[in-house]
Amino acid sequence: MADRRRINGPASGTAIPIFTPSIAGAHTLQRTRKPNQLRKIYLQPGVVPTASGSAYLELESLYHPSSFLNAVPSSLKLSCVIHGPKPLPRNANFSSNLQLTINIKFAPFATRQRRGYIRDVTERDIGTHVGTALCGVIIPDRWPKSAIDIIITILEAEDDVQWGSGTQQQNTVGGLGNMNVVSGCITVASAALMDAKIDCLDLVTGGVAAVVPKDDGKFVHHLDPSVIEEPFLNSLCVVGYMPARDEMTLVWTRGNIPSYSDGQMCRFDSLLDSAVNAAKGAHVVLRQVATELAQAESTRLIIDESKT
Repeated sequence: MADRRRINGPASGTAIPIFTPSIAGAHTLQRTRKPNQLRKIYLQPGVVPTASGSAYLELESLYHPSSFLNAVPSSLKLSCVIHGPKPLPRNANFSSNLQLTINIKFAPFATRQRRGYIRDVTERDIGTHVGTALCGVIIPDRWPKSAIDIIITILEAEDDVQWGSGTQQQNTVGGLGNMNVVSGCITVASAALMDAKIDCLDLVTGGVAAVVPKDDGKFVHHLDPSVIEEPFLNSLCVVGYMPARDEMTLVWTRGNIPSYSDGQMCRFDSLLDSAVNAAKGAHVVLRQVATELAQAESTRLIIDESKT
């Protein structure tokens, strides 16, 4: 028997028809950034005072429409909350290492296609990749028989298909939106772990790189690609990287490594190095946030000592 007390919204967004030639075609934005230039990152820790640690991450919006009739492309907005370390239940088996639980959820309004309230396969897949990246950086033996919960809410995410362009192009690899989400989740979770004062080996950050074809038949590596700027992609790579130790905790690739017209192939190592460079760029922002947190903590300790 259907529940008539709840009126769910439509599965996808709806809008009244507007007949005007100004939106006859989808807006296409050419990449004006350099291949090694990243989008601006806003990272703010401590946004939830009641949690052990929290952080908020937002990427720069690439396109601001001049008219309300033009579609606004999605950006990336993430919120991370950490609870713990907290003791395990009494009936749980003894564990000498810290138990890590990651819960990643898209907000219903995060993408053009409305999301459900129950976690789907995509969210579980993203959570698995983020958990793999974070397990390699946390020192688990510091908290025996303890657990921490990392909850990441995706407030806004990039779609794999540009809105208004119909279906996905046949000569491009999909999954760019999810890879950008994985990269952002790694960075914002690292900032939240730092805010919660969880002992880690290093500050891990995420980075994405793509192989983009050019008009002359050659290929170029673009750091921090976006769907609205990159309509054609051959391969993608996202990494979780620790700069101080020069180690990677996550490597995820999609697509095929292309070959030039003369038979020479692009090397996978160069694509991996480009993703690492993107992670190093995000690490600059995370390091600045860590410096500000350390200065604020030292100031608080000085004030407390002066009161006593």
